[in-house]
Amino acid sequence: MEHSTPSATRSNIDVARASRPALARVPRSGTRRASHGRLQAWRPALLFFACSAFAQLPDGAGKATTEKLCSQCHEIERSVSLRQDRAGWQATMDKMSTLGMKADEKEMQAVVDYLAANYPASDVPKLNVNKARAIELESALSLPRSQSALIIQYRTKNGDFKSIEDLKKVPGVDAAKIEAHKDRLVFK
Repeated sequence: MEHSTPSATRSNIDVARASRPALARVPRSGTRRASHGRLQAWRPALLFFACSAFAQLPDGAGKATTEKLCSQCHEIERSVSLRQDRAGWQATMDKMSTLGMKADEKEMQAVVDYLAANYPASDVPKLNVNKARAIELESALSLPRSQSALIIQYRTKNGDFKSIEDLKKVPGVDAAKIEAHKDRLVFK
C-alpha cells in the first residue's frame, strides 16, 4: 500500500493531525517490511505443516472415534493439549456431552480410554516445604501470596517443618488447602 504522496514517511507526517488509518498507509522503511512480506507468503504453508504435524494422534483403539467426536466443535489439537488422568478425561467428556457433543455411551468410553492411555496426566513433582520459595508454595498449594510469605516467615523463625501437622500450625494459613495438596509435599 502506498500513501497518496510517495515521498511521505512516518517521520514527516504530523502525527497529532494524522488519523490511524493514514499512518497505517505510510510505508515503513528498511528491510523489515520486505522480509515480513516474504514471511506472509509462506505463512499458510507453515501453518498447515505445523498444524498437521501437531495434530497427528498416536495409533490405537479409539483414535478414529476421538478424531470424529473431538473435531465436532474445535480443532483436535485443542482436545489433546490437556494432560489428565482417567477421571479428568471422563469429566471433560461429560462436559462436552452437556455442551451438545453427539455420541453414544460406547463412543464416549472409547474416547476416554484412548485419551487416558495416550495423553495421561504428567507426574506432579514433589515440593520440599523446607526448601521451597514463597512463589513455589503459592503455586503448589494454591495459596495467596500473603499466606506463602507467612509460611516462609514461620519457617525462618521456628526452623524446618517435620510434618504436615507442623505446616498446618502456621497462623493465618488455610489448612484445608494444605490438606488438599498433601500428596505433593515432602519434609526433608
